[in-house]
Amino acid sequence: MTASEDIKQHLHPGKLFIDGRREDAERGGVIDVVNPATGDLLTTVPDGAACDVDRAVAAARASFERKTWRGMDPSRKEKTLWDISEILLKHREELAVLESMENGKTVREAGGADVDPAIDAFRYYAGWVRKIYGETIPVDGPFLNYTLREPVGVVGGIVPWNYPLQIAAWKVAPALACGCSVVLKPSEWTPLTALKLAEYCQEAGLPDGVLNVVTGYGQTAGEALALHMDVDKISFTGSIRTARRLLQASGESNLKRLSLELGGKSPNIIFPDCDIDAALKSAFWGIFANKGEICSAASRLLVHEDIHDRFVGELVARAQKLKVGDPLDKSTQMGSQVSGRQMERILDYIKSGKEEGAKLECGGERDIEGAKAKGFFVKPTIFSEVKPDMKIAQEEIFGPVLCALKFRDAEEAVEIANCTIYGLVSAVWTRDIKLAHRMAADIKAGSVWINTYNGFDTASPFGGYKQSGFGRDLGSYALEQYTNIKSVWVAL
Repeated sequence: MTASEDIKQHLHPGKLFIDGRREDAERGGVIDVVNPATGDLLTTVPDGAACDVDRAVAAARASFERKTWRGMDPSRKEKTLWDISEILLKHREELAVLESMENGKTVREAGGADVDPAIDAFRYYAGWVRKIYGETIPVDGPFLNYTLREPVGVVGGIVPWNYPLQIAAWKVAPALACGCSVVLKPSEWTPLTALKLAEYCQEAGLPDGVLNVVTGYGQTAGEALALHMDVDKISFTGSIRTARRLLQASGESNLKRLSLELGGKSPNIIFPDCDIDAALKSAFWGIFANKGEICSAASRLLVHEDIHDRFVGELVARAQKLKVGDPLDKSTQMGSQVSGRQMERILDYIKSGKEEGAKLECGGERDIEGAKAKGFFVKPTIFSEVKPDMKIAQEEIFGPVLCALKFRDAEEAVEIANCTIYGLVSAVWTRDIKLAHRMAADIKAGSVWINTYNGFDTASPFGGYKQSGFGRDLGSYALEQYTNIKSVWVAL
């Protein structure tokens, strides 16, 4: 029996995780969790509603006020977070297979790009537990003034479907390191690893009520969390449309704090003097890794006119050889889109590109060869002759669709790079270090990679400019999202 067959055989209907207990939704509804590569039903999870969110928030608030976690000795909290990482490591293969089955990404990507970063996040923030402190400040007069950095309270974490476990860890680990209690709302498409995370946190000794998971839809469970008067902060990764609703909900409720990571339309800028082989490899996987369902996807390829045709031609040749198929086959290089709805969205963008006059170099259609006909596969797609104002060059497609644009010089490259509403990540490929630094200063994005792409480390902050959001995940900067600063004055 294969690992996937064993996991599927032992997959029971999911339960909400509230106050350390597994519970059904109060109203009894369920959501089907489907394997997008096969169309098969994996299991069901509860369709959580506002009443279920109320119970989860109440449990989180009770644990916070009782200080069961935030009042725990720092050394014990540190060890608990580290133990969570060890349990995740122990179950790495199971989690990778589960993530692959519910998301459609290859099992190799699920392990290396989803589970491993989640493990590292808990290890990294375990090290921060005993280093979150205030400072003494010299002030006028006979006073001692010092600051306390205190946990913000109850945190709502709303997680997308493209990296379900990794992004859950990006929210849960720093929140716990700061002493907060958490209610996690995973995507209805990919809820299974979030429920496993709660189970493993309990196994590591996290007190009841400190981490709660409510599965459900965004317009019900997510909305209830956003409007809840007893939630102090929302950390959200997802779409601009949902972010606007969260901002509105914050204003309509208790002015809860928000941090938002909202995707991008990222420029990958290639100059003729760069290491062409390295740039080709990064450009290729920058768009086709995780089947293009990445907020930091290198979806806009800006190539200098002197090398444009040769560079794009080589990418097309590679794309036509890419092995698309069963995500659980370790030789597969690209899996299925996460759902039929997402697949249709991608195909609509491809249609738009052709209608606006971009040249389709390869792909551009659903892949229905053999067993793939039962799933939601899109062939690796490359457009050339793309203009900066085309829809496919302005909007986030979130799929394996590359848009190649020509530029004449650095000034035009910067102008094209900055001409969208997004500003998440970017890259510059050149051996001219002065040019690289000038470009890094001029590009409006939260990350600029020079002669590399998709460089991530838990210690380095990640977030966007413009409508790619505000606030930062990862690194010490993330701790600011989960703490309040208190100034204490003592008359001497």
